[in-house]
Amino acid sequence: MKYRYLASILITGAVCGLTANIQPAQAQVAYGSYVGVGPTVGLSEGTQVGGVLALRYKLLETPVSFRAQALIGESTAVVPTVSYDFPLNWQTDAYLGAGVVLANGDSPSPVGNKITFALQPGIDYVVPNSNTVIFGNAIIAFDAYRNSGGTAVSLQGGLGLRF
Repeated sequence: MKYRYLASILITGAVCGLTANIQPAQAQVAYGSYVGVGPTVGLSEGTQVGGVLALRYKLLETPVSFRAQALIGESTAVVPTVSYDFPLNWQTDAYLGAGVVLANGDSPSPVGNKITFALQPGIDYVVPNSNTVIFGNAIIAFDAYRNSGGTAVSLQGGLGLRF
């Protein structure tokens, strides 16, 4: 009788201990770094159409990613950013990045022709049961043109392959 009572207390304690740490499921940042390609459209100083090569390196267990995009239009610009990723669900992240536009040359790229500060809002969607990512973002470059200053805005999107 005494042992049955002790066993009952131990089992109750074990069950309570296991259930005390149960927490509701929450969306996490979509895991996976990727490299992708797609089109870019520069919306300032005349519309420009070109291509983009995108890279995301996801830091595990933190909602931070290192990103870089090469925008190829009349001339080329590289835009490295650090982003904070906001999980929307298991497959989708919205993010806001801050970085710099590295552009030079006489003719403007889709984000200008000057080295300047940029913001990059965007979204990544991981296609379920695959290594495919659909991405889209904007780059807003401040004081982006040598001769006129002004803000440059470009839109990019495409498909990526997770690694």
